[in-house]
Amino acid sequence: MKKRTGKWWGMGFLSTALLMSVFTSVGAASNDSTKEFGTTRVLIQSDSDVRTGYFAEPLEVRHDFGEEGFTLDVNSDLLNQLKSDPNVNITVLQKLKIAEYKEENQASEPNFSPLAIIPWGIKAIYKNPSLSTATGGADIRVAVLDTGVYTQHQDLTSNAEQCNDFTQASPVVTGACNDAHGHGTHVAGTVLANGGGGAGIYGVAPDAKLWAYKVLDDSGSGYEDDIAYAIRYAADQSSQLGVKTIVSMSLGSSRKSTLIDSAIHYANQNGVLVVAAAGNSGPTVNSIGYPGALVNTVAVAALENVQQNGTYRVANFSSRGINGQAGDYLIQERDVEVSAPGRAVESTWNNGGYHSISGTSMATPHISGLAAKIWATNPSWSYQDVRVELQKRAKANDIKGGTNAAAGDDIASGFGFPTVQPGDQ
Repeated sequence: MKKRTGKWWGMGFLSTALLMSVFTSVGAASNDSTKEFGTTRVLIQSDSDVRTGYFAEPLEVRHDFGEEGFTLDVNSDLLNQLKSDPNVNITVLQKLKIAEYKEENQASEPNFSPLAIIPWGIKAIYKNPSLSTATGGADIRVAVLDTGVYTQHQDLTSNAEQCNDFTQASPVVTGACNDAHGHGTHVAGTVLANGGGGAGIYGVAPDAKLWAYKVLDDSGSGYEDDIAYAIRYAADQSSQLGVKTIVSMSLGSSRKSTLIDSAIHYANQNGVLVVAAAGNSGPTVNSIGYPGALVNTVAVAALENVQQNGTYRVANFSSRGINGQAGDYLIQERDVEVSAPGRAVESTWNNGGYHSISGTSMATPHISGLAAKIWATNPSWSYQDVRVELQKRAKANDIKGGTNAAAGDDIASGFGFPTVQPGDQ
């Protein structure tokens, strides 16, 4: 691999190259890079160019993030050698995991065979128990960063526009996004499944286009630098193609990643809205995971199909925010922003069938799909405008059910549950 310069992103490289999740326990995040084949994934920062200083051949750089440093896989000998250099700052990278939740002793729900059905979460977000079809999201791209997507699924194939793998030896393998896990296919279906010609299932915004980005391996975990690279890739694609784009991430960790934080900031600068799972460490207070906990990300809590105090109830597993930050209708770090259906959600699966699973993973794509519908109706809007509209709609549909849920802005449901309005396309 050729050495890249510190000005890699500014050089427009991309244009030429064209929770059982960690959230089940906030302390369960992997601070280890999961050493594979005797190597460790690290971030290197140095005033000098160490890429040629240790071997006759240049180091095999995986991702170059310019002034933020570069990442690579190193063996134990090289790792110790780099650590001993006072001119080198080395950080062992973490892995983030899917935000799926399974209750103890709960059997996995079997595949089912729908006939143009509308899952309960889609009916809820449309506020229509008799809903027979979903619409909207035209000309909006939703980049689903996950375990990949089975793009040949009858309910997804006509929506799939990009299919890329960020987990392989190359920084990105285009035309490949195999999902051997199923989680990513499920998430994509909730965003934009189109009914499969009358024999399938519907998502929130079936007219939106799917960018299926595999950033997690088949076990449901992936390195933070691959995720950060994919976020930047989506942002660059959005700018180069002149399209409105939403990044949807049903994944996370209890530990903040500076690489992902910076990538989300970059995405915002390029007009991209970022939505992520709040996490599955509830009802513990102050348990929001990253990147959902970041201020520049819309953190989504999970609702269940149960009525309490006249509203849907926040699932007990859904992560909660910080007590002192309730009631202000301001988004600070480690705040829940909005909530959406996340328990027993039916969607597409990687075998071409359908499956029902739970987690803030499942709540997140409901909001990503709604954002796509809103943006399609208001194409002149910025990503900030769409985010404000989500907040406005959430305030109008307050959630009062579940631990820590209360009238107004609370640490369980955030501003509330934003829903479809008449006129959304």
